[in-house]
Amino acid sequence: MRVEPLLPDMAPAPTASAQDPAGFARALDALGGALTGATRAEDAFAYGAGTLEAAVYERARADVALSVATATAQRVVQTIQSILNMQI
Repeated sequence: MRVEPLLPDMAPAPTASAQDPAGFARALDALGGALTGATRAEDAFAYGAGTLEAAVYERARADVALSVATATAQRVVQTIQSILNMQI
């Protein structure tokens, strides 16, 4: 029996480079921007210049971004702990 490897129809998606030192800073800046945007939308609603929908939407976006960042940080810490606890 001869087995042929499956080849995808399209090129693989590019992955983020581990050599990019500014990637972490950009991720934190994006998270900060999402939180700032949520605060601005809430302030605009409080002063009568914005809508409730915009305030709720921006806050939900910021909450999701914060949840993803928190989960990612927890996974990184868990991975580092596993590496440090290896018996060698």
